[in-house]
Amino acid sequence: MTKVALSGAGGIVGSILRKGLRERGVDLRAAGGSRPLVPLYDGEDVMHGDLREPAVVDRLLAGVDVLIHMAGTSVEKPLPEIIENNLRALYEVYEGARRHKVRRVVFASSNHAFGMHPVDAQLRLDAAFRPDGFYGLSKVWGEAMARMYWDKHGIEGISLRIGTTMGKPPENQRQLSTWMGSDDLLHLVQRCIDAPEVGYCAVWGVSANSRAYYDLSEGNAIGYQPTQNAEAWAAEIEAKPNPLDLVARQFQGGAFVTMDYTPPERRGR
Repeated sequence: MTKVALSGAGGIVGSILRKGLRERGVDLRAAGGSRPLVPLYDGEDVMHGDLREPAVVDRLLAGVDVLIHMAGTSVEKPLPEIIENNLRALYEVYEGARRHKVRRVVFASSNHAFGMHPVDAQLRLDAAFRPDGFYGLSKVWGEAMARMYWDKHGIEGISLRIGTTMGKPPENQRQLSTWMGSDDLLHLVQRCIDAPEVGYCAVWGVSANSRAYYDLSEGNAIGYQPTQNAEAWAAEIEAKPNPLDLVARQFQGGAFVTMDYTPPERRGR
């Protein structure tokens, strides 16, 4: 049976996966951050610790076939924090995967690696990276690391370009394009575990939204086929004011774009 480790199990996405994968019969080791996880059932394989520490990574990955890596800073923060949690910790995780001969690492990338694309663009999997901040930039680096560790060390890598995943319906106009429902999330990660040899690939981690920023018609290497659609909540959402400012409405990254944003009229020539 495939042994799966889940980092970031205490976060929003990690909590959905921790419960849902267990219900699907996955042999799971759940890892939190600095705080211990409260076991969901007797005998649950849980741990916690700082993934910048090799000894913690070794506890996480001992005997593991597939790592679902959801840990790290998940919002825009100053660069030093991003470097520590999203670059340095990821490096330690990949080096641990080498030590323990982990077969596959599933990396939580983000739509924010593409956030400076305009909202009227529909992106294919080979779209150019256009990060909307240091967080998105760290995901560009992470996708490149996943690619490198496959090319140089034979560790399969799947980069999940996750949209808006909260375990609840979409809440605003932007999320009509970026939302991923919990059922689709669990299907996505199950495919990451079960898919045959994939080498390295990237997958859009969103539901089958009618207004998706991403071209889901081209298919993907793991057989992910979303069935949920944010459009079911469109009438309710469009009856409310759009919370985004005029700049954020122009770009796929939404509010992340306006953080530390220089308007065109104030830029040097």
